[in-house]
Amino acid sequence: MKTLNVGDKVPNFSTTDQDGNIVKLSDYSGKKLIVFFYPKANTPGCTAEACNLRDHYSELQAKGYELLGVSADSERKQKNFRDKFEFPFPLLADEDHTVINAFGVWGPKKFMGREYDGIHRMTFLVDGNGTVERVIDKVKTKDHAAQILS
Repeated sequence: MKTLNVGDKVPNFSTTDQDGNIVKLSDYSGKKLIVFFYPKANTPGCTAEACNLRDHYSELQAKGYELLGVSADSERKQKNFRDKFEFPFPLLADEDHTVINAFGVWGPKKFMGREYDGIHRMTFLVDGNGTVERVIDKVKTKDHAAQILS
């Protein structure tokens, strides 16, 4: 699986958000988009990352960005996560890995000496034409908005 790099076109994707609405890349045509991938809703690192983006949402919007959070969690888990922390942006429930595979963020990981396959915590900044402008692969969960805005 190849991870998207700067200059790559994002393949059009279609999946559902936390409310069961269909979300497609083409919905964001002409808009700058931040797509952040996180391993699992309601876990400490993912909560810190999403809350940091929530707390700086107006600054990100002022720079012209829309946000999409993506994990392989169910719509119900994503809805609970969004409602609990009042995120102003959609969370995609990518259970069939459509978006995860389109960006190439699924693969081998290591945690506490155990190897397994999972979602790599990565963020992609996409321009209005659907081209990757920047990839952040070393996400600082508590300071992620600053990474994006720098």
